[in-house]
Amino acid sequence: MKKVIVGLLGCGNIGSGVVKLIAQMREDIRRHYQLEIEVRRALVRSTEKKRIPEVPASILTNDPDQVLNDPDISVVLEFLGGEQPAADYMARALRAGKSVVTANKMALALHWPELQRAAEESGSGFYYEASVGGAMPIIRMLQSSLQANHITRLSAIINGTTNYLLTRMTDEGMDYQTVLADAQRLGLAEPDPAADVEGEDASYKLSILSSLAFHAHIPVSDIQREGMTHISQVDIKCAGDMGYVIKLVASASREEDVVDAFVSPVLVPKIHPLASVKGAFNAVYLHGHAFDDMMIYGRGAGSAPTASAIVSDLICAAQESNAASSTFEVVEGLSESVRMAQDRTCAFYLRLQVKDNPGVLAHVASCLSGQKVSVRALQQPQGSGDGAQITILTHPAAESSIRKAVSAFDAELVTVMNVLRVEE
Repeated sequence: MKKVIVGLLGCGNIGSGVVKLIAQMREDIRRHYQLEIEVRRALVRSTEKKRIPEVPASILTNDPDQVLNDPDISVVLEFLGGEQPAADYMARALRAGKSVVTANKMALALHWPELQRAAEESGSGFYYEASVGGAMPIIRMLQSSLQANHITRLSAIINGTTNYLLTRMTDEGMDYQTVLADAQRLGLAEPDPAADVEGEDASYKLSILSSLAFHAHIPVSDIQREGMTHISQVDIKCAGDMGYVIKLVASASREEDVVDAFVSPVLVPKIHPLASVKGAFNAVYLHGHAFDDMMIYGRGAGSAPTASAIVSDLICAAQESNAASSTFEVVEGLSESVRMAQDRTCAFYLRLQVKDNPGVLAHVASCLSGQKVSVRALQQPQGSGDGAQITILTHPAAESSIRKAVSAFDAELVTVMNVLRVEE
């Protein structure tokens, strides 16, 4: 029986959930994996705070050195969240030869080169399954199960808060501010929801997924990001009438050495598997040259699902004498083997408010055709304000062409209410 002594950096909801799950699974872990896990120390802000019975006061400390400098602790589990001091503490642990397990997508995405380098130089293990998708084993799939594939595209719903908001806006006809206030009351959205609703959280996760999928470092700074706060009930209804639902999607594709990566609200066909992902659930839809299409779906957040992934990584860390190195050199910026796309081609949704004057539609059509943008469908929902609303669905076109066409509209006749990408 191998004994593994563990230290925790942080012991809030997720950390406490991990300690509780270790206690619940102790006999199974002993029997199946021949491992005895002891949680020796937990770094916390307050040692006086009342915690669950599985977290005894005797293991609590507010001194990080009691975790990072203890020679008996071989695995460190990080639950501090945020960029710092989490990244610095993880780097210290790795340089000291301790394996590190984390769910911290922000610290990982922003400090991956430093952390990976520290792990490889010391020969310690670095595990981050829980950083994307909660209990969904998407990281392990990309690192091992799908090795015999060239993955060319991934589209993902990887932020439960925004998917919950958009689901209720779609299913219940609620406006954004109303459903956000309700989600905050229920604890499903943060008091300051900006990181979620502006796509920042999803961008960190997409950086991790796309880097693993394409075997090249795709930094967060190279991912185009757009939030969902400008999505209205009019957009949701118009999209529905055209056969689509609106989702905040993290998407990345690779064609030869060109990578295109973005996070934004997009129109997803109702028949697409991602369209059925509702509430706080997550999903990652992949395309590989050998397996074709695949989707993994599950709860992407929460104490119990995240604890499941953390304990799984802990067992791997305890069993493996040497963790596998990255399949690519994690450099500070974009990998030299790829370059980012400068223009994107896809279908687009445009919602316009136009003056009720003769020739306005002809003007819109002329501006679009002048940039070789072809109209696939046009609808006129119920009018509002001074004039009428029209929605246009285009055939695939370069994003630069859409921008030029929109800028050519006469501001006296046409007001652009929204422009969204369409995922086919």
